[in-house]
Amino acid sequence: MGATIRNDNSYIGYEYRDVLVDSNMESLYVDSYVCFGWQFEGRQPSLLGITSGMVNLKFKRDRKVLNQAELTRLQRHFDSCMSEITRMEQSKTSYASVVAFTIGIIGTAFMAGAVFSYLASMIALCIVLAVPAFAGWIVSYFAYCSTFEKKKAKLAPLIESKYDEIYEICEKANGLLYNS
Repeated sequence: MGATIRNDNSYIGYEYRDVLVDSNMESLYVDSYVCFGWQFEGRQPSLLGITSGMVNLKFKRDRKVLNQAELTRLQRHFDSCMSEITRMEQSKTSYASVVAFTIGIIGTAFMAGAVFSYLASMIALCIVLAVPAFAGWIVSYFAYCSTFEKKKAKLAPLIESKYDEIYEICEKANGLLYNS
């Protein structure tokens, strides 16, 4: 709990909040949290390390902000929408990765068969098994790209609708904060 003492002897108590976010979403969080009465205090790299792509955003808000209960409810709704967007963004790459890894593993199994047939001096079988092995390794990249693009196209309208919902939430919160 922090406080500020003004020159006119009025006391302001603050509540503080740290939010761990993906660095790609930092601007959206900073811009949106202002609508809920928070003031941006700064950022710092997360304790997870710089390579994680996460940042810790620090905010403070007057403890006596008007309509605090409704602002908190709207803020939770905002956080929920942001979590859904993050989950959808991650599902694009995770599903494509599973498809690519599966094809790559199948290619690797063919290569293992080719190696064992080579060791058994079955050169013809080695060549027959090596062709799908190399094809599996090559195709896995293109399968990743194709699957990613399909999933991206499928999720784009859903993600856009979540951004619209976030806009409406912030608009309501801003109205509560400044029109009361």
